[in-house]
Amino acid sequence: MRNSIAQSLTLEQFLNRPETKPACEYINGEIRQKPMPQGEHSLLQGKLCQSINQAATPDKIAYSFPELRCTFGGRSIVPDLVVFRWERIPLTPSRKIANRIETFPDWSIEILSPHQNQTKVLDNLLHCSQQGTELGWLIDPEEETVLVVFSDQRIQLFRGQTILPILRGINFDLTPDNLFNWLQFEN
Repeated sequence: MRNSIAQSLTLEQFLNRPETKPACEYINGEIRQKPMPQGEHSLLQGKLCQSINQAATPDKIAYSFPELRCTFGGRSIVPDLVVFRWERIPLTPSRKIANRIETFPDWSIEILSPHQNQTKVLDNLLHCSQQGTELGWLIDPEEETVLVVFSDQRIQLFRGQTILPILRGINFDLTPDNLFNWLQFEN
């Protein structure tokens, strides 16, 4: 797995390059390729995106997007999920979703993959918080924990049956136990 790609490009030069799979991010002048999502990651990402949208879109509170490139504060990152409050969804003049997102999300969610550096992922969530993101989650399937980054950069660890903090206005209760139970399939 290539973790860091040694090239000196400006942010604009990076954004003009073709997209890669898995996605690359531009952080502090360095290009980093994200790991390829595996089973647990993919399942949690899909279920979480669906659940947030079921709770948040009927009343036009917010919308969750998987793998959406967001460029702001000198970085271009691709969180596993981003949530934008309805009134902050980047739109074109014709009211379609913008292709180039040049602002911070309201809620950024990362799901740790095996062998992924937790510090680098946490650094992205803290960067989001510094730029205005209200809430960040770092989901660790192996440890069955969720690190939550609040808007004041306070970090709190959640596990078990404790209700996770979500964006205000979204009527959705989720505990780490409920989240990680999504990984279980019964015969």
